[in-house]
Amino acid sequence: MSLQNLQGRVAWVFEEDDYDIDLIVGVRNIKITDVKELAALAMSDYASDFAATVSKGDLLIGGENFGYGHPHYPAMRAMRHLGISAVIAESFSPGFFRGEMSMGFPLVTCPGIRTAVARGDELTVDWSTSEVTNLRSGKTLALQPFAASERGMLEAGGLIPYLKRRMAQSTHAASPAAT
Repeated sequence: MSLQNLQGRVAWVFEEDDYDIDLIVGVRNIKITDVKELAALAMSDYASDFAATVSKGDLLIGGENFGYGHPHYPAMRAMRHLGISAVIAESFSPGFFRGEMSMGFPLVTCPGIRTAVARGDELTVDWSTSEVTNLRSGKTLALQPFAASERGMLEAGGLIPYLKRRMAQSTHAASPAAT
């Protein structure tokens, strides 16, 4: 199995470094469990119509240490529900990175991305060449390739399916019929 390349529109560019992920839905709303309600609140403190403007496959762009703070899941659950397919950032907070990648959600580290794109630009992420291309400007940037385990988690759809696949492979390899 391999990762499908991404192509999507930049739905939002987070200008600040150390962006606290809870601000996407507002700290006051992080205990809401209804994903539809969360999605309707996403980014409403920045743009009241944000949820209505997102399309399936859209991308978020972040700065350094994106996802800083406590790695709560409601904000990205809301973004995934709206159709966001990945976050491309200068770098990620380690806890946020581990949590989202373990759910099978692509977080792409790409130095220089924040200054290379604008909201509304169309981007492609090519996993085989490890590049992000801005189709409006033609500018191409190198992305940081995933470790084998990170790629495996994304290909499998998350940590649990990845571990189940690895266990099945090792069980099959160890069985007498496999030798």
